[in-house]
Amino acid sequence: MSGISHEADITIIGAGVIGLAIAAQVASRRQVYVLEKNETFGQEASSRNSEVIHAGIYYPKGSLKAKMCLEGSAMLYELCEREGIGYKRLGKVIVAANETEVDDLERLLNQGKENGAIGLKMLSRQELEELEPKVNGVAAIFSPATGIIDSHALMKYFITKAKNDGAEIAYTSKVVGIEKVADGYEVTIEDGFSFKTSIVINCAGLNSDRIAELAGIDIVEAGYKLHYCKGEYFSVGHGKNKLVQRLIYPVPPKDEDVGIHVTLDLKGGMCLGPNARFVDRIDYAVDSSQKQAFYHSAIKLLPFIEYDDLEPEMAGIRPRLQQPGEDFRDFVIRHEYDRGLPGFINLVGIDSPGLTASPAIAKHVGDMVDEA
Repeated sequence: MSGISHEADITIIGAGVIGLAIAAQVASRRQVYVLEKNETFGQEASSRNSEVIHAGIYYPKGSLKAKMCLEGSAMLYELCEREGIGYKRLGKVIVAANETEVDDLERLLNQGKENGAIGLKMLSRQELEELEPKVNGVAAIFSPATGIIDSHALMKYFITKAKNDGAEIAYTSKVVGIEKVADGYEVTIEDGFSFKTSIVINCAGLNSDRIAELAGIDIVEAGYKLHYCKGEYFSVGHGKNKLVQRLIYPVPPKDEDVGIHVTLDLKGGMCLGPNARFVDRIDYAVDSSQKQAFYHSAIKLLPFIEYDDLEPEMAGIRPRLQQPGEDFRDFVIRHEYDRGLPGFINLVGIDSPGLTASPAIAKHVGDMVDEA
């Protein structure tokens, strides 16, 4: 906790992409502390994902996810261009493997257009073949605004901007106590150090429900209890990465998010993933027995994939508000003044499209801070 005094204006808990984006947004106006339990920034969901800049297709109209995704996407592309952060606007195709999936594809297209997703277009079988000759399908949605980003470089930008504006960042600083006091909160770190802060912003990702609970919120009653949803990735080898030029997605299965899809990285590597399995604990090992399921999922759209092309790559955990089988749950971004916690701002259940939405969420929370 070196450099941290006994008072702050704003304390941000969590140095993932959201916490860092918010720090970069507000540090020029206030004294900001960022507390992170890990040894460095972005060690959990922020660095264990597909690194996709989403276009805003999948989320219900009017939801925070739809709004923040659309705004964040435009902001990210502008930021990457201005600051030299690595990105590629590859575009993606969402592919119907057979005629029974075409109705679902059309519903998705209409939803994306209602959300304001840019440039969406339905492709015939022939148009898909012209765009991606190695991909099997009867129709597809083409999303030209979807891309990929160097998430580490993005976080480095946010952290540099925040520090240049005077923010202090403390690693290995797990928060174990939050007590409401006059004009703010007493925040206690695991090593016993405590300090006073006027505003607390909970960006703790996988632990955001625990932080809300420390502040005295009944997380079950509030609907803030998180469920861990694991997503694994398998890399695709043997030069197969050169056979597609864009991100390739299936029509979303009923029991999964967007489904196992083809992700390309900025170095030209190819992965399949993520799947979606609810788990009881945080564990980043890839279950190699999932390889068969990945293979069978892939060959529907990518007939060139062979079983031996796949190797375990990585896994991430999403902080989900909904349990298996439950309907869509939106981001929780909420000033908890009506719970007797003025100046306590909760961000809970920030899963996909959190990376894409990060600069828009930061602006939104910055406005909440000004009001608080």
